[in-house]
Amino acid sequence: MSEQRNLELAWRRLMDWLEANAPVSRASLLPPAPEHTIEAADAQLRQHLGFGLPAELAALWRLCGGVEHQYIEANEDEGEVGSGAFLPGGMLLGPADALRTRLPETGRGDAWGGASVVPWLTDDEAGPESGHYVGADGVGRWSLPDNLACDKPDFPSIAAYLDAVHRTLTEGPGDALGSDVPGLVWGCLVWDDPEAPLLDEALEHWHPVH
Repeated sequence: MSEQRNLELAWRRLMDWLEANAPVSRASLLPPAPEHTIEAADAQLRQHLGFGLPAELAALWRLCGGVEHQYIEANEDEGEVGSGAFLPGGMLLGPADALRTRLPETGRGDAWGGASVVPWLTDDEAGPESGHYVGADGVGRWSLPDNLACDKPDFPSIAAYLDAVHRTLTEGPGDALGSDVPGLVWGCLVWDDPEAPLLDEALEHWHPVH
């Protein structure tokens, strides 16, 4: 089975689970990225960094161009729950945001040391300053400024990462991917650590999947 087919199946399985269990998170998905934006991202990477867009990330953007948090009335005051952050690594970056994080700033060198990777997930929406990258060797974690070597992937591919997420949701255990476990609140899939939760007001409404 081709790498692209593996990715499509893994993504569809996860989307089916969201539709059945976390419809507000499912509604957060944006349409596929326009082909010209994917091509532009590839061209910018080649021009400024000398490598092209990872094929698997391009394939994912052809399925979904990113996410947009949905309005949740119960969440209005605290704003803790981001409906689009349904993956343990956070929310999917679209082409523009992914490249904004990866390309060197004007007049400065590449802070990533030339690593042939592109960030695609972040749990730090303000920066972003941390998240997951994808490159030829797979998917791993990055953070600014001290973890940009990108030489210790946790998964061989985006498809493998998505498969691991789906297994955790459907089979468990909840902590299969770390201390953060999947839970549901207000129609959203949100990952949190029951021992040291980041959720505050929403915590009493959050229920672990397992």
